[in-house]
Amino acid sequence: MKLVFQISFIICFITFHKAFTQTSGNKTVSVTLPVVTLLDIEPAGNTILNFTVPTDAGKALVNPVVNTSKWINYTSAIAPAGLTRKITASVNQTIPGVDIKIQAAAASGSGGGTLGTPSGQVILTTTPVTIINGIGGAYTGNGANNGHMLTITVAPNNYSNLAAINNTSIVITYTITE
Repeated sequence: MKLVFQISFIICFITFHKAFTQTSGNKTVSVTLPVVTLLDIEPAGNTILNFTVPTDAGKALVNPVVNTSKWINYTSAIAPAGLTRKITASVNQTIPGVDIKIQAAAASGSGGGTLGTPSGQVILTTTPVTIINGIGGAYTGNGANNGHMLTITVAPNNYSNLAAINNTSIVITYTITE
């Protein structure tokens, strides 16, 4: 009986001791998140905007159809916290008597984070003008129907300055900066 009691006591002591024993440890982990600034226009390809000649004398030129086929996509990891970025647009040359206008829509699609806020419609010149501001840590999703849809319009601004042009290529440059 004494042997059974001692064995029972030892088993209970070991079980009790293990039930209340706790161990812990720690390990330092290094994490690196680089600053990321990426921007592209989707889908690839050129935008063609052609004026139509009026069919009757005395009528104005018919403006090109508004183009909404382009989307601006971006990825932004920014430091320090609270800093924001903006996207500007400019053209490599102007056309006398013609305004080239652009407007970014509110972000839509599969993105997340602190997406930018459109500035409204602007007239493009050779000086960069902000079209989206307030971009924080964010991504818009990739491709058409993700990010900010761009509306591009062209219209005469002063008929006395118009001159015939044929296939003039205008390059719109988009830049993301802090």
